Amino acid sequence: MINKEKLRERFLRDPLPRRLGGLAATLGRISSSARKSTDPNIVSNLLDEAKHLIEWTAADTEPETAAELVRMQTLLTLWQKAWTEASQSPQQRLLLSVQAKDWSDKAIDFSGLV
Repeated sequence: MINKEKLRERFLRDPLPRRLGGLAATLGRISSSARKSTDPNIVSNLLDEAKHLIEWTAADTEPETAAELVRMQTLLTLWQKAWTEASQSPQQRLLLSVQAKDWSDKAIDFSGLV
């Protein structure tokens, strides 16, 4: 389990574009892990991390971006609650993988890093 307070302190030291890039990277890890990992806890922990990164970032973004990030956070919460069961289904694993990749692409677009 990650130390959330240390992660938060370190994360908030970065400028907004780098924080959004970090969120994109975490979402990318969710996409990859949802397809490949055999341990549902790995994906669940990444979902939790992404939710926190959004919480610590959304207020510093433009209103439209913040709204999209909050929508992502809501869906991440739903995935996390259902993941133990959903992880047993190849179709559900693929669905989360595709959705997380889409979110990752959006976060990197929001960051302006590319």
